[in-house]
Amino acid sequence: MIRRCLVYSILVALAAIILIPFAYLFSASVKTSNDFFSSLFLPAGNGLFGIAWDRLTFSNYTRLFTQMEFGRYTLNSFFFSSVISVLATLSSAMGGFALAKYDFRGRRALTDLVLAAIVIPPALLLAPTYQMLFHLGLLDTVMGFILPAIAPAFGVYLFRQAMLTGVPTELIEAARIEGCGEIRIFFSIALPLVRPMIGAFLLITFLATWNNFISPQIVLQTPERFPLAVAIAQMKGTYSQDYGLLMAGTVVSVLPVLVLFLLLQREFIAGLTSGAVKG
Repeated sequence: MIRRCLVYSILVALAAIILIPFAYLFSASVKTSNDFFSSLFLPAGNGLFGIAWDRLTFSNYTRLFTQMEFGRYTLNSFFFSSVISVLATLSSAMGGFALAKYDFRGRRALTDLVLAAIVIPPALLLAPTYQMLFHLGLLDTVMGFILPAIAPAFGVYLFRQAMLTGVPTELIEAARIEGCGEIRIFFSIALPLVRPMIGAFLLITFLATWNNFISPQIVLQTPERFPLAVAIAQMKGTYSQDYGLLMAGTVVSVLPVLVLFLLLQREFIAGLTSGAVKG
């Protein structure tokens, strides 16, 4: 009993430390410019708990969606993140299934090539990707931003390992004997067996796309197509800065992915612990 109380006390303390930045972020987003540097969290006053509640304002959030067109940027981020995460998960699962369950010439070399591609830092691929999109006429287009992200080498290798350990070859052979086609085997047998990995990879890809900051600035030039990460960075002024507005934009950017993670955290943890990293 004492040991359990000690463990829970440590966990509560660590949770409080982790939540401090979020508390600061939200409190800064509802403060005026005059109160931003006057107090660390909420402004001091004569109200309840010694806080000046009358000086708190939600005008920063109002300005975001009336003056800054943050609704458009939010929809852009949702669109890019949703489409890329779904397509990347589907293509990675297909590639991983082929590498794990099909015996064809060059399979080992192709697997080694996928594994080698994981080692390449993404920053080194920015220049060749830009040149390729330029010659294809896809710069400053939605497809130009989506296409390079729908077949990640990490996802292909991750699903290969998941298919090796989670999908019995005997089950696939039995389905073929019963006359089941390859597409039906993939969607009806293989995918349900690696469902935890699908949830985990969907969440990882969604978060990575949502927080992507460099690629949108390279591929997209039209401000109306920018996602939230780029829009928030462009709120910084040259000679002055509205920190309350910047913090409100950050809250708007963090809140959707935080809710998504809370909804899919069980799938995420199950996918990471499903034995997908076993050789």
